[in-house]
Amino acid sequence: MQASWSHVGPESVRSDHEPQQEGDHHVMVYGREKWKEGGRELDPENTGFIAVENFTSLVEHHELQLDPSKLDMLLALVQSNEEGQVCYQELIELMSSKRSSSFRRAIANGRRTLQREILLDETGLGLYKRFVRYVAYEILPCETDRRWYFHQNRLCPPPVFIAIVTIVQIIVFMCYGIMLNKWVLQTYQPDFMKSPLVYHPGHRAQVWRFFSYMFMHVGLEQLGFNALLQLMIGVPLEMVHGILRISLLYMAGVLAGSLTVSITDMRAPVVGGSGGVYALCSAHLANVVMNWAGMRCPYKLLRMILALVCMSSEVGRAVWLRFSPPLPSSGPQPSFMAHLSGAVVGISMGLLILRSYEESLQKQCSWWVIVFSFITFLLFAIFWNIFAYELLGVQIPPPP
Repeated sequence: MQASWSHVGPESVRSDHEPQQEGDHHVMVYGREKWKEGGRELDPENTGFIAVENFTSLVEHHELQLDPSKLDMLLALVQSNEEGQVCYQELIELMSSKRSSSFRRAIANGRRTLQREILLDETGLGLYKRFVRYVAYEILPCETDRRWYFHQNRLCPPPVFIAIVTIVQIIVFMCYGIMLNKWVLQTYQPDFMKSPLVYHPGHRAQVWRFFSYMFMHVGLEQLGFNALLQLMIGVPLEMVHGILRISLLYMAGVLAGSLTVSITDMRAPVVGGSGGVYALCSAHLANVVMNWAGMRCPYKLLRMILALVCMSSEVGRAVWLRFSPPLPSSGPQPSFMAHLSGAVVGISMGLLILRSYEESLQKQCSWWVIVFSFITFLLFAIFWNIFAYELLGVQIPPPP
C-alpha cells in the first residue's frame, strides 16, 4: 500500500470532508514513523547525520509517494550542507511540517519549485538580483532560506522605514545646524535644548519626546555614525525581515533608551537615534555569532571586530560627553544609557526576530516572554516617571 504526502499544506484543511481528516492524520503518522525507521537504519551510530548516498537510497526505496515539492525541500537539505550529509532531526521536522514556514510555504505551494543551485554559482544576474543575493548572504545563515528569499523577493514593498528615518534625521540636523551655525557638539548651544524634539527630564510629561529625540543629534559625528550603521545594517535587515518587524525593533530600542535614561540618569537629556541603531546592530551581530558556521558573508571576523570597535568608540564618546564639564548655561550633557539599553533590546527581542525568518512570532513562547518583560519594564518606567522624581527629591535642571 502506498500513501500520499500530497495533502500536506493549507489545502489539507477540508471543512467539507471532515471524516477524511482522521485518516489523513494516520497517514502522516505512518509516514513519519517509516522515515524514522529508515533514518535509524541509515544512522546506526546515532551521529545525527545521514550520508547523501544513504539518503538517496532512502528516497528511492521508501514505500511512501512523496509530493514533488516536498522532495525538492528534502534535496535542498542535502544542498545546504557542504559536507554532503543530511541532518536527521531536520529531516524528521520537515516530514512533520515543524520546520520554518519558508519550508512549509514551499511545500504547500505545489507550483513552486526551489532552485537547487548554490546562489553563488548563478550567472547572468542583473544588478538588483546581485544585490538581493548579497543581502541573502549577509543576513541569512541557511542556504535553503537564502535560496527561498532570493527567488521570492520582490521590489514591492521597498525597505522604506530606515530610509525615511535617516532622511528625516539629516533634514532636522541640517535645519538646526543652519539655525545654530554649529555642526559639532550642538548640545553646547543653549538653544539646542529648547527644541520640542529633545527628551528633557523637565518635559517628561510631553510623551512624544520619548520618541522624537531620535531625530536630534549631538553633532555631525554622531549623525554620520548612526546614519551609516542603520543604512548598512538596517536596510538589508528590513529587506529580509520586513518593515513591521524591523520598525518594531528600532522603535523598541528608541523607547527603551529614553525610558532607561529617565530611570538611571534622571537629570540628563537624551538626543540621537542610538537606541534604535544599537538595537539593530547588536541583534545582527549576535545572530552572526550564534550562526557563525552558517554565515557566508565575506571577511566576517574582520567586519565583526571593526563593528565592535566602532560601537565601543561611539559609547566612549557618549560617556566622555556626558561627564565632560558643561557650560554653565547648557546644563548636563546627553546621557549614554540609550546606547546600552538599545543593545539589550537587540540581544533579546532583536535576536529572536532575526532567528525567526518566515516564522510566526506569535506562536513562540519565548516571544511572549520578551513582550511581557518589555511591557513590565514599560509600566515600571511610567510609574517611575510619575512618582519617583518627587519621592527621591531629584533636582532636575530647569527646562529650557
